[in-house]
This record gives sequence, C-alpha cells and structure tokens, in this order.
Amino acid sequence: MAKYEEMSKDEKIQKEIRRLNRIYRNIPKNQKAVIEGLIRRAAYMRVTLEEMEEDLNINGYTESFTQSKDLTPYDRERPIARLYNTMNKNYQTIMKQLAEFVEKKPTPVKEQSDGFDDFVNGRGE
Repeated sequence: MAKYEEMSKDEKIQKEIRRLNRIYRNIPKNQKAVIEGLIRRAAYMRVTLEEMEEDLNINGYTESFTQSKDLTPYDRERPIARLYNTMNKNYQTIMKQLAEFVEKKPTPVKEQSDGFDDFVNGRGE
C-alpha cells in the first residue's frame, strides 16, 4: 500500500469514500441512497482541502500584489485562501448532514426519585 502522500488525488478520494462508507454501512438502503452523493462530495472536498492546506502552509494566506509596476505593492488575500474558506464551510455543512445519519445510541436516562420509595421503605426503621 502506497503512503498517503504518494497517492494520486483519485486514490485519496476513493480511500476517503471507503472510510465514510464503513461509518455508514449499517444504515438502511433507502437512506444510503440519499447519502451516497454527500459521501462523494465530502470525500472530494476533504482531499481538495488537504491540498489547499498544504499550499497555504507553504505559500501563506496573503501575497504581495500591485495594479501596476509604478505602484507600491500591498498584501492581499490569495484567491486560494478565499476558495479554501468557502469550501471548508461547505464541507462542514455536508459533514453535519452526514452526522445526522450516524446511528445514535440512546443515553440511559437516570430516573429521578420523588422521595416516595425512600419514604415508604424508611417507615419500618
């Protein structure tokens, strides 16, 4: 198995699709059909965001820019930074939608005592 860094983008996406499919393997088929597209989009976005993050870590979020060679350059947000922020927001939205399909185990509810049983059981003492 190739290291993750050595994989092609398509291989990384397929790996992420498999990971997400394992998480949702137990949901009913009718619901699975609904989330297949979300899984594919989420996998693509995650891999693309990782690539963008690498670029941003190396090249930064801002760049020196000038309208003309006669003007003093100024720092501006790099277009990839804006794209990253937009895609990350959309990815978080998709992941929230997918999270709604995760099988939730009910939390045991501890019944609160109204004191009646303690009162009745304590009478004989």
